Amino acid sequence: MKKFVASEAVSLQNFTDNVCAQASFCFRALLKAREIRVNGAKVSSDVLLQPGDEVCYYMTPAQEQKTAYRILFEDGNVAVLDKESGVNSEAVFHELGARGFRPVHRLDRNTAGLLLLAGTEEAERELLSAFRERRLEKVYLALVVGKMPKAHSLERARLLKREDRVVVGSEGDEILTEYEVLEERGGETLLKITLHTGKTHQIRAHLAYLGHPVVGDEKYGDSAYNRQVHATRQRLVAKQIVLHTGGVLAYLNGRSFVSEKNL
Repeated sequence: MKKFVASEAVSLQNFTDNVCAQASFCFRALLKAREIRVNGAKVSSDVLLQPGDEVCYYMTPAQEQKTAYRILFEDGNVAVLDKESGVNSEAVFHELGARGFRPVHRLDRNTAGLLLLAGTEEAERELLSAFRERRLEKVYLALVVGKMPKAHSLERARLLKREDRVVVGSEGDEILTEYEVLEERGGETLLKITLHTGKTHQIRAHLAYLGHPVVGDEKYGDSAYNRQVHATRQRLVAKQIVLHTGGVLAYLNGRSFVSEKNL
């Protein structure tokens, strides 16, 4: 059993997604089996929680042991995690926050791969500075619909954020997305993506703008194609991060971390 206390008014599902990765994997099954209790009462629907409500999840051993992430590296300054697809970054941050770690970036729920967290204020400042100054090399793998017109290209566009999505076109901040074809798989192509700017949803929105959306992407992708191939999660992995850091993190300068996830 895992127990948590709500600090604000929030739906049970959103609360679960943000604090308990294992329960979020099996949320619907737990509701159906009435294995979630709010203030001691069993619930079978996505109820609204209030501040101070106690939530208990009664999971099977298999459900409780399902892996949400692996720790690839950890010291007092930095933790590097390999996150599973289907896990909210916030749930990971909630768990690691109890050990003093704080987030410096996020991944979408259905994007797997590398997450960085800082263990001290000094490390946090250096990592945030490295992100802003583009001193972190970030490489992704993406499986996209169709065949790319070039084997390698650096694509430029502009991105404008609107509510819960972004629009790629001629307005907004400039974005630079580099791709390299790794493999063609029938009607799909595996790409290596290097980010030269790091905007929200940049890869997914930019590839969709180019006419080659990420397979399984329901926000920016091809819904009909996703249904056809039964893809319910986007095929995107944050594969590699190379640190170019100084100050308190000078000892990690040039260090490369690689996710075990593949497509």
